Amino acid sequence: MSDVVRHSSGAVPQDGLPPGQRGWAVATIVLAVGMASLDTSIANTALPTIAADLLASPASSVWVVNAYQLALVVSLLPFASLGEIYGYRRIYTLGLAVFTAASLVCAVSWSLPTLTAARVLQGLGASGIMSVNTALVRYIYPARSLGRGVGFNALVVGVSTALGPTVAAAVLSVASWQWLFAVNGPIGLAALVLAMRALPETPHAAHVFDARSALLNAATFGLLIFGIGEAAHSAPGLVIAGVLAGAAVSGFFLIQRQLLLAAPMLPVDLYRRPMFALSSLTSVCSFAAQGLAFVSLPFYFQTVLGRSAVETGLLLTSWPVVTAMMAPVAGPLSDRYPPAILGGIGMAALAIGLTLMATLPANPDDLSCVWRLMICGAGFGFFQSPNLKAIMSSAPPERSGGASGIVATSRLVGQSVGAALVALCFGVSVTHGPALAVTLGACFAGAASLISFSRLTAARLT
Repeated sequence: MSDVVRHSSGAVPQDGLPPGQRGWAVATIVLAVGMASLDTSIANTALPTIAADLLASPASSVWVVNAYQLALVVSLLPFASLGEIYGYRRIYTLGLAVFTAASLVCAVSWSLPTLTAARVLQGLGASGIMSVNTALVRYIYPARSLGRGVGFNALVVGVSTALGPTVAAAVLSVASWQWLFAVNGPIGLAALVLAMRALPETPHAAHVFDARSALLNAATFGLLIFGIGEAAHSAPGLVIAGVLAGAAVSGFFLIQRQLLLAAPMLPVDLYRRPMFALSSLTSVCSFAAQGLAFVSLPFYFQTVLGRSAVETGLLLTSWPVVTAMMAPVAGPLSDRYPPAILGGIGMAALAIGLTLMATLPANPDDLSCVWRLMICGAGFGFFQSPNLKAIMSSAPPERSGGASGIVATSRLVGQSVGAALVALCFGVSVTHGPALAVTLGACFAGAASLISFSRLTAARLT
């Protein structure tokens, strides 16, 4: 790679941007990633309101959420590959422009089909942002501060995702559901202006885009997420089995093709690196634990403890608040200490916090819930930054796009698995389902902790 990357305002050192320009580059990442992360969860809260306004059935209105998630997950790795080929800045700004325009279309949608189509476009735009944002961080920050950079990025993603229901409830209390999407317009335009002015140009890879891999990737992950979603909504067993079998078959052919490529879209080359493979698996487990908690705890607070929707939102906010406090601490620490140790400690804390939540007394007061959720938030925040650094630093710079795509894909797959398992737990027992789901979340967090610590051995062997 060249010692210099080119930016529209001139040449800048490859080892990060100058401090002033770095601040503006970080600002556009914060705005865009924050919007895209919020929109993965914000529509869930507004779904009943949207369905009633558009005269849609609850079953059909679910596609407002599914359309966004499916478009996002099937295009993450193809966009990451395009970022390696044409530059991460170009894919990021294109994704941001599509996301902003699609948000405005969502705001003026007059029917469920119109809104669903707009959500597909919005998901594609979000994918353009999320697929390469972590790769861009690698060029925005100097290598010695990579932990700080990915820590701040993890903070934005984690807090935005967690605050989605709270933000949606706040907006819906004073405005119509259309404003959930309309507010993205001015924010997106501001982020786009900053992106054009501040983001660095990055080196372009020599390999070409493989359309066949993109189609196989879309079939594999699209069917996988759709199958998981069908399981969460208690679809017939044969339907679920058929969809997941289709995902397995297309996944087999996808992997076979990737093994023949020098720079595969699904980065099987990176999975030959133990640190990358273990860090990716740890990420899936951590977000499965988070998904189990975030989907089940609102039901627990409202149906079991009798808290109102507002009280539930306030209680759950303690998790992302502490995550926001811990992520900036864990990021710099990961520049000094092994991510395996920091991540293992963080996931152990999350496992302890979820275990304490699952064993709450029959009629707990708010403080008893809050301090347990704070332990969960602290553990999750302490884990994410070091783990992101481990994923990105274990990949060579020219494969940053593939690594960045895996970061986002691992998060979505983990969250989808967590949501599906919540539905399974509720099917076992309506009364004890939330506690069972949180217990299962603690198990995933414990597994993530063990996998994280195992990276110490992997690091010694490489």
